[in-house]
Amino acid sequence: MTSAGGSRRLPVIATMLLALMLMILPVPEWAATFRPDWVVLVFVYWAMMLPRTWSVGWAWLIGLALDIAQGAILGQHAMALSLVVFMTVRFHLLMRVFPISQLTATVFALLALYQFLLFWVNGIAGVAAPAASYWGPVITGTVLWPVVSVFLSPLRARLQLGR
Repeated sequence: MTSAGGSRRLPVIATMLLALMLMILPVPEWAATFRPDWVVLVFVYWAMMLPRTWSVGWAWLIGLALDIAQGAILGQHAMALSLVVFMTVRFHLLMRVFPISQLTATVFALLALYQFLLFWVNGIAGVAAPAASYWGPVITGTVLWPVVSVFLSPLRARLQLGR
């Protein structure tokens, strides 16, 4: 990796680490149900904007780190995040031209898919959880998507300009 390539990846890696930290940050019990899936939101953004650099392999590694950090079934988040990122990369050209309302609806579907895969794996493993723990992150993530994309857009613009 060249120093220019490394300096371009550093801000993205920093946002991914920030998203991982927000996922493992202790919150009150009532707020844990509605904690957005920060890693998924940030990864969907970067996979949509930089699909050749941030794709399924990185999603798998970040998902494994999330599994380890949360003490979940190993591979659960990795599989779900990889599938969501695969779909994002597959349709990134289409998604990039969506208006914000349609893109928000698409992110809702991706977050719902992510939570469904977690629900499915937990069901197979016999782990019971209330429905709010699956729908809460989908709702809050959908509401926060425009904020996340507005926050990351200037960073993406700086990366593309090479600053």
